[in-house]
Amino acid sequence: MSTSRTRRAALAITAIGAVLAPVAPAFAVEPSSQVDLRADVNRDGRVDVTGATDTDGEDSWTAGRGAVFLPNIDDDSQRCAVKGPGGKPLPDSKLAACNDAADAKVNGADDAADLARVRSLPMAKLPATATGALRVVNGGKNTRVFLKRSTGWALVTARTRLSAAELRSGVELGVESTDVIRDSAVWDGRAVIRLTVTSGGKSTSDDVTLRVAPLLTHHHLQNAQQLMVTKVPGKDDYARRQQAFVKGLAAAVRSAGINKPLVTFDRYEDVWAQDFVEPGYVSMAGPGGRQQVMRVMLRSAQADRAAGRELFEKLRGNGVGVVQVSGVHDSEEWTLNSMGNLETIPPYSHGGRSFPAGRIIMGERKDNGSKPAKAMRTLLKSQGFQDPLLLDTSWLHVGHVDEFVQFLPADTPRGWKIAIADPEAGLRLLREAKTAGHGKTRMFSVPGSKDMPAPKETIDQALASKWLVADNTMAAKRITANLELLERETGVTDAEVVRVPALYTRGTEGDERGDLMPRLTRMGAGEAPDAVTEYGQQKELAQHPDRDGTAAPETVMTSAYVPGAVNGIVLGRNRYLAPRQWGPVIGRKDIFTAAVTAAYTGAGMKVSYLDDWYTYHLGQGEVHCGTNTLRDASAAWWKP
Repeated sequence: MSTSRTRRAALAITAIGAVLAPVAPAFAVEPSSQVDLRADVNRDGRVDVTGATDTDGEDSWTAGRGAVFLPNIDDDSQRCAVKGPGGKPLPDSKLAACNDAADAKVNGADDAADLARVRSLPMAKLPATATGALRVVNGGKNTRVFLKRSTGWALVTARTRLSAAELRSGVELGVESTDVIRDSAVWDGRAVIRLTVTSGGKSTSDDVTLRVAPLLTHHHLQNAQQLMVTKVPGKDDYARRQQAFVKGLAAAVRSAGINKPLVTFDRYEDVWAQDFVEPGYVSMAGPGGRQQVMRVMLRSAQADRAAGRELFEKLRGNGVGVVQVSGVHDSEEWTLNSMGNLETIPPYSHGGRSFPAGRIIMGERKDNGSKPAKAMRTLLKSQGFQDPLLLDTSWLHVGHVDEFVQFLPADTPRGWKIAIADPEAGLRLLREAKTAGHGKTRMFSVPGSKDMPAPKETIDQALASKWLVADNTMAAKRITANLELLERETGVTDAEVVRVPALYTRGTEGDERGDLMPRLTRMGAGEAPDAVTEYGQQKELAQHPDRDGTAAPETVMTSAYVPGAVNGIVLGRNRYLAPRQWGPVIGRKDIFTAAVTAAYTGAGMKVSYLDDWYTYHLGQGEVHCGTNTLRDASAAWWKP
């Protein structure tokens, strides 16, 4: 890895690729007299001009073979402005329009490293009058080709001509895409480059096919390298609690062996760092078979969510790009477009289908037909590798898949297990405590303060409440239906499912627990910053603009009653960070903490806890919702 490539964007985001160093052609066979254009078809990190390893399949492309080139959408020299004249912030469209592919230049060695190489075999017998021309015959609108000459990289245009001397020695090309695949029906990512040589009044040509690297999302078999979180400034009660959360997160991350400092968002006070961005990556083979990797921050399709701007303003840089899709404003889709509603099943093969890079899951509302934005779904499906699977999240207020399911590394032939929230186990814990004579024990052990009194509800009161049993019976059925779908699609069996105790509630005003579980935005009187309150209001309006707080029986929507343990962070193959449970304490033991710990320990995970009660839980989120994770993408995505 070069020294220059290790210089990342602000706040220590680290690229994990390697520079494609210019290599002079070397030949061990007789120079060809035929036009022969070659690319890295076998994906070993070099273009074979001495043998035939890169000739078979050079005119086609499959998931496992075919030349790859990158969408050059990072900003290696950090030249992209974020403000216009007079210091006025640029509109989103202009922020998204700038990257390394926005100009027709190769801006230094780091930019050159992001170019896929194509080479021509030397044509030693050409006469001095021979000339060559290059053309992108397919995908030209999204593809840019550079020719390496002694003066540097030159843009290939319709007027570019190769001299006989260049053709005799062989030429080197660098190829970049100006964008990711947005819609495969418009462009499937393929570029066909043609070299035509004219000599003696006759022309011959050769083509080579490349495809732009797919934009992929991370899965939990990729090691966590760095955590991201919003840090709220100020000294009010909420700010102090949230700052304590950030401090606790940093300690947990260090304890898990992750040494890079937290990336902290601090410009928009949107504390839901999971929701306005999904970290992803693109990569191709580099020298020595190492991967040339570019991180890509996929901004949520929420046009009125300002926090996504910080991805351009702060993170975009050397080896880090940002992709923005058409967003939606307040609508039934708004909350479904938060990236907490996008998780990735680890790699698997089942039923004749293979997903070597994993498969995306997203939530939809089957009760009213709302789905994540079409532009986002189209983009994700068009990559051709992680075809999104939609689960039913109609029964959740916020509607995100991270509220009830996650994937854990495991020492099994598959390599992972499904962790699923289990409301029946949660109810069983309460009933067993009541039967043992502990019904008068407080339901929650979280301490209160002057401005936020501790919850006083008991186990007896919780079980006798109007909705708790009904809500969790319903939640259990909906979770079971989703799990059955996951099992059918992946081949996972019940033996590969980790059931984690959980409880849900509709938490409406007027309910017996109305003073305990605030509606959507009531994160504690005066506690939440305006950005958080506004976010909650938008989520509620997005779901049902005419809702008065009482859900009809057929459309009951719930959120976590006890902090949702599955809504945590997989920090390593055997390290897990869960939200602190604050459940009933019996015999000096929090019965929910003990049960959650047992579930994860049984799956081979060492679990630790972080308090998020006042910072995220009462806002209908947990530790996972308030954070995001950059993971290792050094493995080849085309290999199982």
